[in-house]
Amino acid sequence: GRVKTLHPKVFGGILNRQDHESDIAEMKDFNIPQLDLVIVDLYPFEKTVASNASEQEIIEKIDIGGISLIRAAAKNYKDTVIVSSMEQYNDFLSIINKSEGKTTIAERKRFASKAFNISSHYDTAIFNYFNEEEIVYKASENKSKILRYGENPHQKGYFFGDLENMFDKLNGKELSYNNLLDVDAAVNLINEFIEEPPTFAILKHNNACGLAQRSTIHDAYLDALAGDPVSAFGGILIANDTIDLATAQEIHKLFCEVVIAPSYDDDALKILKGKKNRIILIQKTTKLPQQTVRTALNGFLVQDKDNKTDLLEDIIYATNNKPSEKELDDLLFASKVCKHTKSNTIVLVKNKQLLASGTGQTSRVDALKQAIEKAKSFDFDLSDSAMASDAFFPFPDCVEIAHKAGVKNVIQPGGSIKDQLSIDYCDKNKLAMIFTGTRHFKH
Repeated sequence: GRVKTLHPKVFGGILNRQDHESDIAEMKDFNIPQLDLVIVDLYPFEKTVASNASEQEIIEKIDIGGISLIRAAAKNYKDTVIVSSMEQYNDFLSIINKSEGKTTIAERKRFASKAFNISSHYDTAIFNYFNEEEIVYKASENKSKILRYGENPHQKGYFFGDLENMFDKLNGKELSYNNLLDVDAAVNLINEFIEEPPTFAILKHNNACGLAQRSTIHDAYLDALAGDPVSAFGGILIANDTIDLATAQEIHKLFCEVVIAPSYDDDALKILKGKKNRIILIQKTTKLPQQTVRTALNGFLVQDKDNKTDLLEDIIYATNNKPSEKELDDLLFASKVCKHTKSNTIVLVKNKQLLASGTGQTSRVDALKQAIEKAKSFDFDLSDSAMASDAFFPFPDCVEIAHKAGVKNVIQPGGSIKDQLSIDYCDKNKLAMIFTGTRHFKH
């Protein structure tokens, strides 16, 4: 049945204070045995939820007696040892084997601390399963990793989460704080191109500096690299398809921090492992969090993740000129890149290749000028190219500057009270512009 350990004699044996005369007297009066050690293995609530079990099966995995035992023993750590998970068995056995079955109060307090961590994590998981309407932020992650340092060497850094559930690590040094930020950005970007033709992206400081989609992963890599071979140095490389020998040979010529792909050919892997510090990861299919969390002032900002990808059915043709099917492909390709680039941003694309982007600028005009200048510095021809903006144009200056640089097609959210000014310029100069109705700020 449901009631097994909830008994006064059990909890009396755990909670009694051995230095209190009244407790000792009551133990004798009620024939309560002294319990010096409590070991608990809680019902696997989180695993049951993750297994898509029925609601009744999940409810039955809410441990009542186990949690009560843990809290009672931890509260009375002065007299009782609590071992609250199987991960603590080796630690506990090592202590009692070395000390002939004895524990110190410091050791018992340490186990109590672990116990309250276990119980609070368990209750958080249960609350988050049940909660449907309370606006409360509760999060708990028991798996953690100490990083070499944070964003800079003078800052401490930690990662909380299960990286082994995300990746198989095949080679290289430990991932740093900055590596993890870049890898996160790379995964979010490449996930836009799952089950699409071979696509390769190169990222630096959370932004794509190269991206291309081709018939082979080898060609996709070469054209992604051509987008900005300077910034690619020390970057993060990610592919949506198997990396073969020809691609690995090209990658091996470049110093890069991390290479990520769903799989590698054996001969490709042998080449890539030629540099011992190069981090090589296999990306697994994993469910990612659906909210983003960041500190702000004396609290947290929590929001839904931007999972909206601009699709063909979303677009509104704003101008008389309409883009061709091929041009639409470029526009939607550019929009995906734009969504994952720091605001304010302008992205320039041609033939499913990122030509350049202006990133993190305080002015949309400055972002456009930066993108144009960068594209020209690598000898890209901007004629008939596509431009994407993460937010609307409040004035027609951007479409005018872009047009004079060679841009022919524009994708943007629309929604400015002065949209018509940009529409009029495009109509007058035979540019095609489409609206998506969705802004993609990224700060």
